[in-house]
Amino acid sequence: MHAPLSHQSFADAETKGRGPDRIAPDCAGQNFYAVDRGLRDLLRLYLQPEDFRRLEPHFHRLGELAGGRLDELARVADKHPPVLNARDRFGRDEDWIDYHSSYRDMEKIAFADFQFHAMSHRSGALGMDRPLPAVAKYALQYLFVQAEFGLMCPISVTDTSIHLIRKFASAELKDYLLPKMLSADPAVQWKGTQFMTERAGGSDVGAIETTARCEDGVWRLYGDKWFCSHADADIALLLARPEGAASGTRGLALFALPRRLKDGRRNAYRIARLKDKLGTRSMASGEILLEGAVAYLVGDIDRGLKQMMEQVNLSRLSHGVRAAAMMRRCVNEAMACAHGRMAFGKTIIEFPLLRRQLLKIALPSEQSLSMFLFAASAMDRANAGSKEAENALRILTPLLKFRACRDNVPVATGAMEVRGGNGYIEEWVNPRLIRDAHIGVLWEGTSNINALDIVSRAVGKSRAHRALGTALTKLLDNATGVPASFRDRLRLALDRSLAFAERVAAEPSLEASARQAASSLYHVASAILMMWEASRPGSDARRALYARLVLEHRLSAQDPLEPQAGGWEDAAAEIIFSERQVGIADVAGLLVA
Repeated sequence: MHAPLSHQSFADAETKGRGPDRIAPDCAGQNFYAVDRGLRDLLRLYLQPEDFRRLEPHFHRLGELAGGRLDELARVADKHPPVLNARDRFGRDEDWIDYHSSYRDMEKIAFADFQFHAMSHRSGALGMDRPLPAVAKYALQYLFVQAEFGLMCPISVTDTSIHLIRKFASAELKDYLLPKMLSADPAVQWKGTQFMTERAGGSDVGAIETTARCEDGVWRLYGDKWFCSHADADIALLLARPEGAASGTRGLALFALPRRLKDGRRNAYRIARLKDKLGTRSMASGEILLEGAVAYLVGDIDRGLKQMMEQVNLSRLSHGVRAAAMMRRCVNEAMACAHGRMAFGKTIIEFPLLRRQLLKIALPSEQSLSMFLFAASAMDRANAGSKEAENALRILTPLLKFRACRDNVPVATGAMEVRGGNGYIEEWVNPRLIRDAHIGVLWEGTSNINALDIVSRAVGKSRAHRALGTALTKLLDNATGVPASFRDRLRLALDRSLAFAERVAAEPSLEASARQAASSLYHVASAILMMWEASRPGSDARRALYARLVLEHRLSAQDPLEPQAGGWEDAAAEIIFSERQVGIADVAGLLVA
């Protein structure tokens, strides 16, 4: 064994670069808005100038929080998960959940300071005199989730629950619930959630067994909900089958379930236990036993699933944003490590193989950024009355949820590998990023469910791909600063992807190709978006290089026995990883090389 080093020996080692200074830094202390060139540029493009001017200080503020105080709180909350107390000291079934103070502090930032839950429903959030546009709301979610993923579930589901109550509830129920749900005062506010999954019905919603009985003019629910995130929310939206209703999805009705009754008593349902989850440890998910719990019918009794699907689709869009956010955090971590870690006499970013790995991490992150901002912009235009935007949003939502959530898993693993062994240690953020990444392919539908929604329904029934194709073609036509030959290649890829999706939708025997068709639509859409974004005056043109990488590696045939890197990719990597502003003239040659 070697003799232990003296204090002087340690000092000498550090002086020579052999001590703790040899450990690569992480992104602690960064402003996640300030370091994200793509986000800054694209918000100027997708937001109205006045909205951008008023909101940019808040983007900066949240970016600083996400890289600082919020990140610190998230690290602590992940290590101190919520605890269920089944009974009080008298043996009464007053089940409640204790949260660590770090989680409560994050709630204050989210619900009181930024008012995520209400910002798109009323004025007042962030000093705005009107509700925030969807682009701004999801950009703020993107920054928040780079620090904390788990709490975004309660934030998002409160937001989407408000949407359903506002749209479908009776006037009396709105008057009862909305003032509480829209409040930013913790003493008044009711947070929302959604209880869907049962042992018999997960993706197969029609198999739900929870029943609703109208007893003395009051609806009461009986059943067992199996996976309920934000288990102790003040109000939960859920599906149940009224007695005598039809089987399958047609017989499901939508109900609002309060945690406590109007007289303050606990409602007749129990949190049976909390789930010991792989990820999202800061947030409580549990099993709910409904024992005649009072609930309020929301909307038409025979349209429950159709109404609930609006919440599901909004949650799917938010999940895509969350995946984009976590991928961006992975990029930040990998870049901090690549610039700060020395090996064999160089910073590791100087090695070609590592640069290629960084491109594999950065590319899906940038794709998802463009896709979620374009989807959010479509939502804003749809809310303003555009039917074309509404149709495009119908397919953009599941496309983002499907592909971004899938990409998040290998990106998180790749970022861990850049850090090396330390990336496997829970003191660093990488293990949490990996654990949380996997929930995206489960919540609000697995990859198969979303792929089938894209191909069978959005393409096969709604024909929403045509609206998307029209929108993307306009972008191709408008990007006149980009070489025509490159735009022609993208146009051909778009035509082939649309035709392929139509064929898979039309031929039941091709169902196994649904994920392939969905991926091709996502990739071609993101490539066209990044090409168009790069062509805008004042925009950073390195996004066009990402577009070509998508075209070459996601939409073109590859020979597995040929070297993958080419001269143009080496030149593209040099530009992408540089700090300089890049114009379209700087990259035009690389788009056709």
